[in-house]
Amino acid sequence: MSTTTNLAAVADPPRARPAARRWSIGPLVLRLHFYAGVLVAPFLVVAALTGLAFVFSPQLDNLVYAHELRVDVGAEPARPLAEQVTAARAAHPAGDLASVLPPVEASDTTKVVFNLPELGEKQHTVYVDPYTNEVRGTLTTWFGETPLMTWLDDLHRNLHLGVAGRHYSELAASWMWVVVLGGLFLWLRRQWTGRRKLRRTVLPDLGAGVGVRRTRSWHAATGVWLAAGLLVLSATGLTWSRYAGANFDVLQDGFNAHSPTLDTALSGTAPAGGGSEGGGHHEGGATSTAGFDPSHVDRVTLVAREAGVDGKVAVNPPAEPGTAWTVVQDDPAWPYGWDRAAVDPATGTVVTHSRFADWPLLAQLSKLGVAFHMGLLFGIVNQILLAALAIGLLCVIVWAYRMWWQRRPTRADRTAPVGAPPARGAWRQTHPAVAVLALAVAAAVGWALPLLGVTLAAFLVFDLIIGLVRRGRARRAVPTSPAPARS
Repeated sequence: MSTTTNLAAVADPPRARPAARRWSIGPLVLRLHFYAGVLVAPFLVVAALTGLAFVFSPQLDNLVYAHELRVDVGAEPARPLAEQVTAARAAHPAGDLASVLPPVEASDTTKVVFNLPELGEKQHTVYVDPYTNEVRGTLTTWFGETPLMTWLDDLHRNLHLGVAGRHYSELAASWMWVVVLGGLFLWLRRQWTGRRKLRRTVLPDLGAGVGVRRTRSWHAATGVWLAAGLLVLSATGLTWSRYAGANFDVLQDGFNAHSPTLDTALSGTAPAGGGSEGGGHHEGGATSTAGFDPSHVDRVTLVAREAGVDGKVAVNPPAEPGTAWTVVQDDPAWPYGWDRAAVDPATGTVVTHSRFADWPLLAQLSKLGVAFHMGLLFGIVNQILLAALAIGLLCVIVWAYRMWWQRRPTRADRTAPVGAPPARGAWRQTHPAVAVLALAVAAAVGWALPLLGVTLAAFLVFDLIIGLVRRGRARRAVPTSPAPARS
């Protein structure tokens, strides 16, 4: 009886339970990180190089435009602003007065800005010596930027290709956070085990031999140090991009989070051009065709400064009759200042006062983010930090391409120009619930960042087509067994 049982057990052994399937999102993230890095890295290189050129443009301005921007400090006090506006108007009779920017430092010139229809968004800025009323020169400016700064700004934003060129920078900023977060996930997943987890994560493996392992440690550890700064640059750059920036405006509209509009309407007062307070500073010749008297600029500036709108300011005449002058802080350097005041020169009072501290939080963060992105928020410290981020990003990209090269097959029968990409089928290793969540997140992000969504969809379609073509070739390459011969 026992012999029969043993023989049955040998003939029909018990079936082993199938091993539980191991789900992992790692292969999917690795494949996405690899292809995003390979395809988007050239755009990131261009953005880093052009941003590096722009970040030190204030120092370049001081060298190139020293005659227009700087003067010798005079022994006598500065002349009234009204006199300087008169001198600027005499040298530049065309156009409408747009704003007056008084000097911030004793060696600064006064900037008198004129609008001309043929210049579009750009303006003519006349630079006046505040001690002698000498006109030092005239430059075509764009939102206060000199021609050199404008050229470098356009190079970074659109490569001087106009609206079409803005796609490159938006594409780079859109994919930046995908590459950064994917790389962080992969590196932490690889290193955050065993002893000395933190040290292995944030420092390169100096003991690794020459090869992929050493290059990867430098690539990943440097990326960890850069991650926060790169994410901030990505987010702040997208706020004024073409498509994602438009969606950001929709978000601000929904939350009523735009910077508040300054009410400049005057009620129950004399017309802004009817009085002559501060007229002692006016030496004639500065007349206006817009219904205001430029001689008011001194009193308006003084009233605004007494109300706390001081430092670097722009003094703007009324946009139309019956409205107030406005004095706007434009000082992004820490401690920053973006307060605004509407001033009635006839009564010498502040009609409306808008403080940056009262802005909606999203508007404040947007303003601060732009100042940081341009290297203006913390002065030279901000510039050095941005330069370090740009140089670090270039190093990380070089190491990434080097890894791709180092992973290439080198045997005589398996030579290839570069390393093989991560294996296909990453979706099949991802838990279905995680895959559905990832698709939902991708759809939402694709709506918020249209260029990311379009390029990701194009990549998935291209990848699918390549997979089908290779599968068809593999089927055709399988030899068919010959039919049995008939007897």
